[in-house]
Amino acid sequence: MPIRKIGVISRTYRHVNRYREILAILVKYGFGDVLAKLELQKHLEFGKGFILGKAAAEIAAISRWARVRMALEELGPTFVKFGQIMSTRPDMIPQELITELEKLQEDVPPFPTEDAKRIIKEELGSPVDSIFKDLTDSPIASASIAQVYEAVLPDGEEVAIKVRRPDIDRIIEVDLEIMLHIATLVERHLKELDIVHPVGIVEEFARVIRKEQDFRIEAAHIERFASIFQSDTTIHVPHVYREFSSSKVLTMEFIGGIKVSDITRAEVQVQDSSIDPKVVAARGADLILKQIFEHGFFHADPHPGNIRVLKDNVICFLDYGMMGALSARHREDLADVLIGIINKNESKITKTILKLSASGYGQMVDSEKLESDIAELIEVYAYCTLEELEIGSLLHRIMSVVAGHRLKVPPDFYLLAKALVTIEGVGRELDPKFNAVKHAKPFAEKLILKRMSPLRLIEDFHLSAIEASLLMRDLPAEAREILTLIKQGEATIKFEHKGLDPMLKTFDQTNNRLVFAIVLASLVIGSALIVLSGVPPRWHEIPVIGIIGFLGAGILGFWLLFSILRHGKM
Repeated sequence: MPIRKIGVISRTYRHVNRYREILAILVKYGFGDVLAKLELQKHLEFGKGFILGKAAAEIAAISRWARVRMALEELGPTFVKFGQIMSTRPDMIPQELITELEKLQEDVPPFPTEDAKRIIKEELGSPVDSIFKDLTDSPIASASIAQVYEAVLPDGEEVAIKVRRPDIDRIIEVDLEIMLHIATLVERHLKELDIVHPVGIVEEFARVIRKEQDFRIEAAHIERFASIFQSDTTIHVPHVYREFSSSKVLTMEFIGGIKVSDITRAEVQVQDSSIDPKVVAARGADLILKQIFEHGFFHADPHPGNIRVLKDNVICFLDYGMMGALSARHREDLADVLIGIINKNESKITKTILKLSASGYGQMVDSEKLESDIAELIEVYAYCTLEELEIGSLLHRIMSVVAGHRLKVPPDFYLLAKALVTIEGVGRELDPKFNAVKHAKPFAEKLILKRMSPLRLIEDFHLSAIEASLLMRDLPAEAREILTLIKQGEATIKFEHKGLDPMLKTFDQTNNRLVFAIVLASLVIGSALIVLSGVPPRWHEIPVIGIIGFLGAGILGFWLLFSILRHGKM
């Protein structure tokens, strides 16, 4: 569903208030210069000087990227989510900003439990007490989109109930509409940011956050994950109770266990001696690599808070709202990149990246310069042993180099790089001798060997033959259709004019002022005629309507003059 656009007059009072609040926060953190370029300062004329003065005094010592992060935190859940997602995109934003955005935390106070019970009743069609027993009085976790309660089903099963925040969908939609409007202005006024396509970024973010709001999608993710790992005894996937779930309520098996970040603590080791940190590190890495290389469906946010360790080193992932997906071809490309990194083969890495990437900006790619940049990056790691090589970090840096050459890599590759960096960090925390390369290399080699198997070659040949036959069958008809359109004069050629926006804007301003001046002159002439006609009622023998007309004309005239002087267009 596309984001609705904000018209010349905002639809609701809520839009106006929220827009002013967003602009005020941006000015507070020193981004008044950006708003001026976007011509949004007119929305903050009253009190703007005070806000700017206060901001200048309080944030002068804070870096610009830190101020971006602070502004997003104050702007609320939608913007915090936006920042968290953008922290995975080194192709769009500088590394300094990524470092700040990775610090973003969701500090959201819980909403009342009575509201949660009302939502559960509305969604499931029965009072809470008739469905669940012992529902906790307060949530055990609270986030920007939902909060979680613990309860017991009538059959005694312990469950976790995830309840969406009241009206969060309307709040997010208002923010998305405002974000789209600002992104449109950015594209119009800041041409240097065209290469990142701000409107496209907001539209992609809208797709992601809308999916995260629908718990039916998360339930489907969990069930798919359970199906993939149903025969794997090293992982436990929570059971979803579909009969007690909806788009706003998700009921799943309650998972106890121990946070993966806590298992190295002495008291935990005494409490459960069946847990071995080194085994957990190895299993966690293998599970992530299986998700990526074997199934192409992976948990995109495996931070320590989302991983629980159960008895006998069984691992359980939580929160399946953000998942990544890789096609079979992209999994093979990733395997080639990893083997290229391990063997320090910049030529192989470059060729693979060029194969899976496409120039998104209408320009030729200098493949020699790209290979040189990758070689320079790999040279930094040339004297590292495989045990010292941080493969996730290096992959992340390679993606940054690719972004610098304006190549488009599938977005899930950035989620993948972030997941590898995270799991590598967790692994080293659990086991100082943890070696990610040791775990990744067999998966990559197996995938590459599978590509050369006779059965795979036969399948590829068969598919190519089918594609060729379809092409030969359809080509004559499609060529005839194109020629017919040309003969009938119905073929159209699309021209894109660049650089005309400023001129068109100037024409609009000129026309608006001309119309305004004509209306003003008409008001003066009409008022003069009324005064001469002596139409009652009168004040000091002068018609009141004529006086009102002259006063109105004077106010409008001075306002027009002030506007012209203020913008320096006299």
